[in-house]
Amino acid sequence: MNLQTEIKINPLEQTIHYADGLLFLGSCFADEVGALCRGLGFDALVNPFGVLYNPASIVQSVKRLNSGKPFCHDDVIRVGEGQYCTFSHNTAFWNTTEEALLQQVNQSLAEAHAHFLDSKWVVISLGTSWVFRNKETQEVVSNCHKLPAHQFERQFLSVEQSSQYLSEIVQQHPVKQFIFTISPLRHLKDGLHENQLSKAALLLAVDQVCKQFENAHYFPAYEIFLDELRDYRFYKEDMVHPTEQAVRYIWERFVDFAIDPKEKLVMKAAAELKQMLQHKPLFPESEAFKKFELQKEEKINELKRSFPRICLDYI
Repeated sequence: MNLQTEIKINPLEQTIHYADGLLFLGSCFADEVGALCRGLGFDALVNPFGVLYNPASIVQSVKRLNSGKPFCHDDVIRVGEGQYCTFSHNTAFWNTTEEALLQQVNQSLAEAHAHFLDSKWVVISLGTSWVFRNKETQEVVSNCHKLPAHQFERQFLSVEQSSQYLSEIVQQHPVKQFIFTISPLRHLKDGLHENQLSKAALLLAVDQVCKQFENAHYFPAYEIFLDELRDYRFYKEDMVHPTEQAVRYIWERFVDFAIDPKEKLVMKAAAELKQMLQHKPLFPESEAFKKFELQKEEKINELKRSFPRICLDYI
């Protein structure tokens, strides 16, 4: 008896290797899957501007990563009570002075710029077709930072607009491989019907891009979560976010879809090392723990010798 509707996924012809640089951009889903990649020693950078949701903001971020153009005084806005940020970043980048903020965001940008240029893979998780446009500048913002609503105009990106945004970055970077996915998280503030329209527009836009460009691919995280994991036990208490178990399941499907099977041996060794590093001893002075520490050092040295491209600092 089959008790689950399984999503059939054909693996990529080109696959991800440890020698490849990866960039994850977009929704919270990009954070979670990107963190799992980093935790196994892949050379992955995750959301250097913070969480992003709509195609326009993600494309703006890719352009900034490509150019490396520093942020300046004109980019800074005052938010909250004496806090500073930019419309390109989320609240994780708030700082107490303009000088400290610019130092923070430009240091992050310089590192992300170098990583982007060397990356072969860009994984983009799209969350919504809705954008907020700054009435003064007419630019789409990545985050409104709880500023007064009258400063922004809320707009819905059509399928054609989203497709045009995404096509632009794929076309400009033909040597990179792009994996698009739609975040399964529902935006309940928009309303359930409006959320479905938003996701549908993203799905259609990504489908157009993937049919147009050979270096654009689609991973069905949205379908896996809503169909294969069609049960509220896979949701957290807010009935919106996936549980850790659900994320792990989708991650395993992503591994089968995108990561070269030959790398699974390295991933297994990295997972074993990660478990060793997380071990907290009951008796640090015991001979057993000293022996365990020696085994851990041997494991680290073995990984360095056998797999020099693995990023042990991330594990």
